[in-house]
Amino acid sequence: MRTRQRDRDVEGPRSPWDEVVPGLWMGGHVWTDPAGELRAAVVNEEFDLVVSLFARAGHGPAPHVDHLVAEMPDGPLSAEQLRAVQHLAAATHEALRAHRTVLVRCHSGYNRSGLVVAQTLFLAGLAPAAAIELIRRRRSPWALHNATFVDYLTTGLDVAVLLTDLEPP
Repeated sequence: MRTRQRDRDVEGPRSPWDEVVPGLWMGGHVWTDPAGELRAAVVNEEFDLVVSLFARAGHGPAPHVDHLVAEMPDGPLSAEQLRAVQHLAAATHEALRAHRTVLVRCHSGYNRSGLVVAQTLFLAGLAPAAAIELIRRRRSPWALHNATFVDYLTTGLDVAVLLTDLEPP
């Protein structure tokens, strides 16, 4: 199993998930153990809410755990997908305000999950550069290495939605 077909020079995550701020975790479906072996990151009951931007059968969460799924590519997003990111970030922010633990995950836990986590941090009052730096420090220096996603965050998702809506189909 390969974690990063398109980004072979990108180091795999060293843990299944990492806490970015209290109660907000960021992760993926795979991670690399200390021996360099690729492992499945399977969530069970560790979190109150799991937000998945990539889904794979057998990776949880447990049936009674709240689970929001909005699969999307690790590449340019449509206006509808950007709105989904906004919705997921708002749901994550509300869960955190209710003192619930949240895992936001994608394949490796770098880009798509980073987009939602950063937007959640914006809703909590963090500036874009500070949110991106915090995510990279807490998850991995490789987090948010997708330049398009960083552009979405620094431009603002509201503006990115408007600009994307203007593009011809």
